[in-house]
Amino acid sequence: MSRTSAASGAAGTADVRGATAYGLARTAPPRPRSRHRRGVGFIVGRVLLYLMLAALLIPVLFPVYYVFVGTLMEPRELSTFPPRLLPTGVHFENVQGALAAVPLLRMYTNSLVMAGIITVCQLFTSALAAYAFVFLRFRGSAVIFALFLSTLMVPAEATFIPNYLTLTGWGLGDTYAGLVLPFLAYAFGTFLLRQSFKQFPRELYDAARIDGMGHLRFLWTILLPLSKPALTAVGMYVFITSWNMYFWPLIITRSTEMQTLQIGLNSLKAGEAANPGLVLAGAALSVIPTLALVVFGQRFIVRGLTAGAIK
Repeated sequence: MSRTSAASGAAGTADVRGATAYGLARTAPPRPRSRHRRGVGFIVGRVLLYLMLAALLIPVLFPVYYVFVGTLMEPRELSTFPPRLLPTGVHFENVQGALAAVPLLRMYTNSLVMAGIITVCQLFTSALAAYAFVFLRFRGSAVIFALFLSTLMVPAEATFIPNYLTLTGWGLGDTYAGLVLPFLAYAFGTFLLRQSFKQFPRELYDAARIDGMGHLRFLWTILLPLSKPALTAVGMYVFITSWNMYFWPLIITRSTEMQTLQIGLNSLKAGEAANPGLVLAGAALSVIPTLALVVFGQRFIVRGLTAGAIK
């Protein structure tokens, strides 16, 4: 009797162990593949992928590299064939010559003022419009938003002549007001901020309203601080677009005191074509702000542009 009980107990223990092992085998997560199991093919594939990406990166970065390197070269180094890729020394004569040929510092200031005012005003108007489309209930909001977006299909050049006639009729030609007034509001920034605001929990908005918080206070103290990536992305996009603007400043300004940097670069290119070092120096000065924004704020651009893309 005791032998039978022991045998049955041993069989039960073995069954339990087997069932436990079977259960663990079924419930255990799959083990990650080790690097050794990936094999040589995986490593070779990665190396080839990085080499291909590096090869595609060269045509993009080489013009920017040569602009800065050519700025530091002497004129004779720029005219050699094959072209030199490294300067023999650091020479600032091209920068000094470019600043002497055209009032680039004044134009630099005009571009900064114009791009800064347009960026701040577009952030302000876009935030207010996006807040209204997301949090305020009013009849026809979807139709109004569709009309708002339809303005993106109108080319900016089509509005230049009416804007020019209106602003010069008001006596605002060749002024900062004339440079910035047509661009204080834009549908693209409203669209991006609206997509970001739609991700905000509606319960928090309702709780704030029940506590007596007004619309402007909720927007300023809660919503905007939590939407910094989207605001940064919109601000950087607007600043870069305004900084590179050429046609509108060209037709609304007449004096060199009010012209922007892009017009100065074109004047430098036309007047100093025999000395490419001066043109490269002007281009290097113009690309520094936008390059700094892209390098230090690219993560905000990606996060801001993808806000609202995934729910």
